[in-house]
Amino acid sequence: MNTTRRLDGRIAQGWGGGKPHGCHVNVVLADRGSPTAAAMMTTYTAPAEGFTPILVSVGPDQPSYETVHPPTLMMNKARADPGLIAGACQVGIAQGVLDVVAAGTLVADQETLVFVSIWLDPDAADETAAKRSSREATRNAVGEATTGRDPAAVERLVGERDGLTHPFYGGDPG
Repeated sequence: MNTTRRLDGRIAQGWGGGKPHGCHVNVVLADRGSPTAAAMMTTYTAPAEGFTPILVSVGPDQPSYETVHPPTLMMNKARADPGLIAGACQVGIAQGVLDVVAAGTLVADQETLVFVSIWLDPDAADETAAKRSSREATRNAVGEATTGRDPAAVERLVGERDGLTHPFYGGDPG
């Protein structure tokens, strides 16, 4: 692994699971001390009602919590069940980040910060399904942010650009 490669400002998205426990994340990676890290920390220190920034940590009880490395900050993108976000999704995000560390494309140190913005399906109710979907989404997004987008996927999008659409767009795709 190339540990000298700068990851600052790399972004990606990832999906995990399906209805009603689906999850979508956006990920930003930052090098400690960079303007990207400063912007991330500003977001982290400026919560709004219903939107809770969390330093991702895990453990059986509060005195034994361990912070995931690289340090990972999460924030929900939409109002969601706080128990699922702070519990199941936090564990899933931790596992997803650590999956990428285990794959050798991200170093578990204090020099890289991971920011994860998460949307969990509002109908989600199953903790295990929410954990699994947030793990999958995070692993996919952090993996893409560290290794880059699949060139074949980029080429496909370029080739199909005139017919692209989106679920929130109902107009003519042409």
